[in-house]
Amino acid sequence: MRWGRSGRHLGTVLEMIKFEHTIFALPFAFLGMILAAEGWPEWRVVGWIVVAMIGARSAAMGFNRLVDRRIDAENPRTANRELPTGQIGVGFVTAFVLVSCLVLVVAGWRLNPLALKLSPVALAIILGYSYTKRFTNFSHLVLGLALSGAPLGAWIAVHGDVTATPLALAGAVLLWVAGFDVLYALADQEFDRRAGLYSIPVRFGTVGALWISGGLHLGMLALLALLPRLYPPGLDVAYWIGVGGCAALLAYQHSIVRPTDLSRLDAAFFQANGLLAVWLFAATAADVLI
Repeated sequence: MRWGRSGRHLGTVLEMIKFEHTIFALPFAFLGMILAAEGWPEWRVVGWIVVAMIGARSAAMGFNRLVDRRIDAENPRTANRELPTGQIGVGFVTAFVLVSCLVLVVAGWRLNPLALKLSPVALAIILGYSYTKRFTNFSHLVLGLALSGAPLGAWIAVHGDVTATPLALAGAVLLWVAGFDVLYALADQEFDRRAGLYSIPVRFGTVGALWISGGLHLGMLALLALLPRLYPPGLDVAYWIGVGGCAALLAYQHSIVRPTDLSRLDAAFFQANGLLAVWLFAATAADVLI
């Protein structure tokens, strides 16, 4: 009976953290991995990178739900989440977060000394993000910083060092995530203002937020364009096709979110951004591996 109850709780937690949305970060981790290896690394390394990604994202999302559970209960958009409705207990989620943190540290240990040394830094960033909307309008950039650890961490896992190449890729991910999180925050703009929370939409309004999001995404494309110059083996036609696809998907995303119509935010957030991550990885993999 106890194992059955624990299994149901674990399933509820996985639904709570939207485990399937790992698609946003995992392709960029694989992208950093194949660039560092200049091909496909040994499967042991691939496996531990995947374990690290699962641990990091599970810890980040579980902790966010814990920290925000009272805010979520007051927000009509999030009031039906698992913690506010009592579908899962605080104690179980706390244990899940602690285990997820340990999984990330163990994965770092199994990869190389630098990955292990930096695992507490990664945890500080991904967990600390959850508090930022309480005191800064620029929490979107901290979220971007958290996800930028995917390609940077994967590069370190393979290469054991940091160079300009993974930093440029991490910067592109930071700007990409911050840009789409600004758009997503538009859905909570009025609630955040009433609750005394901070965001770019709260500070600059809907029109200003759309312009800022567009600027962040242009910055992402600029860093992706710079990447081949920083990567010693170079990148060829397939990579540029990937960058072109990213530009098209970002343009689509901004075309369907307008100041007078935010009804398609879910389409912009989940469909276009999930496809962008997979598309860029697939195109770059074709370039590097073939």
